[in-house]
Amino acid sequence: MRYETKVLTTKYQKPDAYGALAMPVYYTAAFEFPTAKDMSDAFCGRSMAPSYARIANPTTTYLERRVQQITGAVSVTALNTGMAAISYALTAVSGSALNIVASKHLFGNSVSLIRDTLGAFGVEARFADFTDLKAVESLIDEKTCAIFFEVITNPQLFVADISALADLAHRAGVPLIADTTIVPFSTFHARNFGIDIEVVSSTKYISGGGTGLGGLLIDYGQFDWSRHPGKVLQNLTKRVGKKLAFTARVKTELVTNLGALMTPQPAYMETLGLDTLQLRFQRQAESTLWLARQCRELPEIKHVNYTGLEDNPFYEISSRQFGPLPGAVFTIDLDTREAAFAFIDHLQVVHRATNLFDRKSLAIHPASTIFGLFTDEQRREMAVSEKTVRLSIGLEAPEDLLDDIKNAISQV
Repeated sequence: MRYETKVLTTKYQKPDAYGALAMPVYYTAAFEFPTAKDMSDAFCGRSMAPSYARIANPTTTYLERRVQQITGAVSVTALNTGMAAISYALTAVSGSALNIVASKHLFGNSVSLIRDTLGAFGVEARFADFTDLKAVESLIDEKTCAIFFEVITNPQLFVADISALADLAHRAGVPLIADTTIVPFSTFHARNFGIDIEVVSSTKYISGGGTGLGGLLIDYGQFDWSRHPGKVLQNLTKRVGKKLAFTARVKTELVTNLGALMTPQPAYMETLGLDTLQLRFQRQAESTLWLARQCRELPEIKHVNYTGLEDNPFYEISSRQFGPLPGAVFTIDLDTREAAFAFIDHLQVVHRATNLFDRKSLAIHPASTIFGLFTDEQRREMAVSEKTVRLSIGLEAPEDLLDDIKNAISQV
């Protein structure tokens, strides 16, 4: 079945007492059991019944089951934020004296997570330009526990060759972990390109309108964890097999001990968001491509960056991996930082906000916000320009968005 059918045919874990067509919101902390044995089975993982809402909730589990059916993953874990999904993924594979080879063109908090937070626990951060495979390969050794990157970087919009990265990672016995938030899994099928672990900020496309925070951690069950340098995962393979060690660690250790499972209300909202995900994405991405083309005709805009444009340096690899509509975000460069600020200030239809892929269009100056705490030198190294404005395109009429952009440009 295609995405639109799959997403609407996932069955509930148990039949609803009232035949509700939308999964009810189970706002409760605890669940009653028929017998002491049933309670023991739930807490020890011998049954699928929820034991406690910090560990599992029926509404959250249903969202996970839906995403699992859509993607073909062996497991999905729904967490409270996208950063929680990244944190769980990298914590599950890392350990003292191990290293993570990561893109130097990551979202700012992903950089600080790897460099600072995990670094404090003895994990070494090794950053490279992932469009240069030799640079990536030169950093991998027997202590490399993961290769981590964004399929399209934010806000630089750089695109790596994912299949080549997967081949490189797997020859070295290293899992490939990718943040795929910028292109939804209704369009981009990560497993087909050799990605082992996928992380998604479901706050973005899936929630459908900034209705709540969320993150998804998706395990495709393809990696042989007996080859991994981390002793915890190696030991888990003896109990659960070579393909399920990552899922076992996430589900039985990290979810329980770190306590960031998605709560039922955002899980309910994101379940509804999945119903219309592909329809919204198609409209938003089509508008993005049209607007990017129109903005190239405005002389005040010095550069337009969208990998769906035929003259973009990443157009060929982007088209091969993501098709003709690689996400609903593009960037423009103006003359100066001051011009970028003035442009944003004069927008009337586009909102000044930091989220991505809301129903509403959003504008932000990345260098002074999500990269604002980095030094000038660090921003230059990460290719984050002071002149760049990032535009996330929503569901408004694209002609009205273009008029708004033109009006704001005219007043700079």
